[in-house]
Amino acid sequence: MNKAFDATARGLRTFVSDVAEGFFEVTHNGFALLGLACVFAVLTLVARPDLRQSGEEQLMGWLQSRKAPPEPTDLQPTAIDRTTAASPHELPKPQAAVAYWLSKKYRVAVEPLSVLVSEAFELGKSTKLDPTLILAIMAVESSFNPFAQSHVGAQGLMQVMTRVHGEKYESAGGTLTAFDPVTNMRVGVKVLQECIARAGSLEGGLKYYVGAANLSDDGGYASKVLAEHSRLQQVIAGRTPSTTPTPPGLRAQPLPVVAPAKPESGSNPKVALADL
Repeated sequence: MNKAFDATARGLRTFVSDVAEGFFEVTHNGFALLGLACVFAVLTLVARPDLRQSGEEQLMGWLQSRKAPPEPTDLQPTAIDRTTAASPHELPKPQAAVAYWLSKKYRVAVEPLSVLVSEAFELGKSTKLDPTLILAIMAVESSFNPFAQSHVGAQGLMQVMTRVHGEKYESAGGTLTAFDPVTNMRVGVKVLQECIARAGSLEGGLKYYVGAANLSDDGGYASKVLAEHSRLQQVIAGRTPSTTPTPPGLRAQPLPVVAPAKPESGSNPKVALADL
């Protein structure tokens, strides 16, 4: 009886051992075949870019079909078209440096600032004005708040008086476009050009721009703008301006760009930018 049991046990061990060895051989050969198939597939895709592209398209189509449908919302897929924002990495290096510096100083997101910086440089080319001067005016006027409004009604980034320069907004759709950052910049630059042409100098033009044409003092406005202009030029030159961020409570308040100036005694009737 014991001999029969031992023989059966040896037979089972032999069977299990043979099965294991067979499984190992099949697995080993299978992995070898799989490796050869992968090498062949890679060489084929390298040699046939058209097959690779076709495969990628089919794979992408399969993945898209497996993707769960988005949850229904009331957001519009075209909202990006109305967004004033861009990646600073798309800007030339000097412009990107200016965008990052302004973002840090005025605590404004760098993406919308990237659009403003790019637009300032484009306007600078077409108007022969230094783009850093345009940016400096926006910094002093509104601290890059596109919805800023002064107590006399100057609005937007460059604090243009819409009730005085309303006709400049007509081609854009009306005075409400004063709150569109790019439109406000373009109108503000046009007003600045007129001011400089009328005054005959940059400093005089800034005095006209702030509405102090008939005053002996512009309240330091031109000095602030030119100081910020100088700092921005240092940033473009690759230097770090020696200045600290302006605390929010101490930022310059939006100034009336074209507020009527009070005439001095004995002078001609007041000269305001409304006459431009």
